[in-house]
Amino acid sequence: MTATLPAPLIELETLLVELRPDGVAVLTVNRPDRANSQTVTMFHEFNDAALALRDSGARALILRGAGEKAFCSGFDLAEVGGIQDTGVQEFLRFQEAATGGLAAIAQLPFPVIAAIHGPAVGGGLALALAADIRLAAPSAKLSCAFVRVGLSCGELGTSYVLTRLLGYGRAAELGFTGRIVAAAEAERIGLVNRVVPAEDLFTEADALAAAISSNSPGGIRMSKRALLRNREISSYAAALELENRGQSLLTCAEDMPEALAAFQEGRPPHFTGR
Repeated sequence: MTATLPAPLIELETLLVELRPDGVAVLTVNRPDRANSQTVTMFHEFNDAALALRDSGARALILRGAGEKAFCSGFDLAEVGGIQDTGVQEFLRFQEAATGGLAAIAQLPFPVIAAIHGPAVGGGLALALAADIRLAAPSAKLSCAFVRVGLSCGELGTSYVLTRLLGYGRAAELGFTGRIVAAAEAERIGLVNRVVPAEDLFTEADALAAAISSNSPGGIRMSKRALLRNREISSYAAALELENRGQSLLTCAEDMPEALAAFQEGRPPHFTGR
């Protein structure tokens, strides 16, 4: 049984941001009547949500879509006309706000788990790719739909993350065709970590978040930093330098000696993050 969520951490128009007493936060794309499609407002609110979450004490975040229809169906076509009518500079400002919003979610200092059901296409796929771990229901359908509306897959970080996640060939095929990838194929090629029954999707994400939260907060944060930064550099020496600094800092914190003492005493560790 999933714990009852408290009042929202911040009041937003298109998103729900909640933090449970166990340290697991939940970010819900909350436009179920529009298949959780994205709007200009939503991209700004991703930044607001990330800012509220960053210093909230959260240990992990579950990212999901409201309702039964979709995780996130991409940009709302009802707003496309307004975007098309802008000049180049104004459109660039919109692009920077949109990419900044998803980047803020991706750069949160704790793990993000996407629980995907139904469509995650275009900007919805980019949102799923902003997560560290992706779980999918059998109904999940993922697609780089940008090329189908005259745009490119060089959008919202998709070309960067997809290439590193799948390799160039698979990323190129999905980016050039815009075809739908069903849940089973997404698991096989590594686009999602695993497929779970629809009725267990949030429970599985919750259990994963709990397993993450049971570890040292400092260790998890430093692990995420190392994984993200080393995805962006090609130097083995630079990677070792980053890892060495992180491990050295963690040995000065309280959680490492507590973990060793707990192991020796045969008890669960009590991590404080200090």
